[in-house]
Amino acid sequence: MAQEGTLEHGFATAKLDELVNWARTGSLWPMTFGLACCAVEMMQAGAARYDLDRFGMLFRPSPRQSDVMIVAGTLTNKMAPALRRVYDQMPEPKWVISMGSCANGGGYYHYSYSVVRGCDRIVPVDVYVPGCPPTAEALIYGILQLQKKIRATGPVSRRRELLEAKRHLEGRPA
Repeated sequence: MAQEGTLEHGFATAKLDELVNWARTGSLWPMTFGLACCAVEMMQAGAARYDLDRFGMLFRPSPRQSDVMIVAGTLTNKMAPALRRVYDQMPEPKWVISMGSCANGGGYYHYSYSVVRGCDRIVPVDVYVPGCPPTAEALIYGILQLQKKIRATGPVSRRRELLEAKRHLEGRPA
């Protein structure tokens, strides 16, 4: 009878959510979406000196096998539909890291006719990594911030975040 009471108040499910989020933070599989010079820094973060494997990150070539997308570099209008298509192919739960000034807001090419002024206009972004290009240390810090966010976010509030982001991208009020 006591177990039913604890389940009724959400105690056991809250602990289960914490356990699942803890497991997710230790096994993030990023899919690289390298578009420009920031991709070189992303590759450096995966190399021997910084070794993202120690954070449980294993780069995957397919969106269907990954849960984190790292958008690195200048996003053009021509690449925007491809970015959205790849994002839609990723399984839930999925997160996006925007890496570099160009991915964050257009960067140096902000006023160009062919550049999207931030990848957050196409996909919902969870973590922004500033810099032109950001260093490997900055990317690792962004990954640690994403892990912190995953630990703090439950599945219900994550769904709410994604619905709000979807409304924002479609131009509807929240």
